[in-house]
Amino acid sequence: MDGYRFLLRIAAGCALLASVASDARAQANYPEKPVTFISDAAAGASPDVALRIVADGLGKLWGQNAVVVNHPGANGSIGARAASEAIADGYTLYAPALSTFIALPGGAPNLPVKLPRDFLPVGFIADQPMFFAVSPASGITSMPELIDRAKKNPGSLSIAVSGVGRVTHLTGVLMQQQAGITLTPVPYTGGPGAALSDVASGRVTMIIEGFSGIIGAVNAGQVKLIAVASPKRLSEFPDLPTVGETLPGFVAGGWLLVAAPVGTPAPIIPKVSADLTKVLTDPAVEKKLSTTGSFARAMTPDQTQAFVAKQQETWAPVLQKISTQ
Repeated sequence: MDGYRFLLRIAAGCALLASVASDARAQANYPEKPVTFISDAAAGASPDVALRIVADGLGKLWGQNAVVVNHPGANGSIGARAASEAIADGYTLYAPALSTFIALPGGAPNLPVKLPRDFLPVGFIADQPMFFAVSPASGITSMPELIDRAKKNPGSLSIAVSGVGRVTHLTGVLMQQQAGITLTPVPYTGGPGAALSDVASGRVTMIIEGFSGIIGAVNAGQVKLIAVASPKRLSEFPDLPTVGETLPGFVAGGWLLVAAPVGTPAPIIPKVSADLTKVLTDPAVEKKLSTTGSFARAMTPDQTQAFVAKQQETWAPVLQKISTQ
């Protein structure tokens, strides 16, 4: 009987070694066929553009096609469902944007997504920080001046809101909470176009938008940038202060990451994460991303998970306030 148990242990040990060897081969040879990235953004949207730049870099590194498939709609829940139903073999990955993780309660089914409950974190792609701009007619030239004037005359300054629940809206609410001020919201539908027109004319004091939504008006001199909500000053805008220089720790914007369906083979995760870092630290890729308003930021799977958890904690009181208004 003891001999039988010994043989069983030997067999189990051999099976374990074979499994480890198989996992090692899977990691070393991955990918052996095209890899699909499911995006919850519409084609041409900022997250989609950033993802395609990175996917192109990964495809060149891998010698395999890295294909982006768009599943927009329902605030990201359609893309989340498609990714969760994909075969967890490492050949379908998920590239969700902030809105999938920071969602108004009850706003969309199966949202907000949580890591690692719903997906396994792989790595980060880029930040898409919010830019703060004011009407030239306002005479405001800085964040401290904006806050000071708002405190002296509560409600006298207005802020364009192009879509309740969008990160632009959430950023404005968070800024007001941290600065201890109240701005009069002016709602718009259909994107930032009409809002920018009213800020340019002086009808509305300020607007918060992403790079692609505001850069045209900035270059035309229609609105004036006073701050950017990035972790540090951007090399493309060295003279533009961060919001954090006035409100310490303030960071806000869209962002994009890579995750994998639960059950994806464990060796695949660090392989993709390491390759993603190689692509994101390529100066050519960094430059391509920055010209579209996305700023590369490599993270490990653990760092990605911690980042998302912190973001969800930061935005929770803002979402709660909006949902009860």
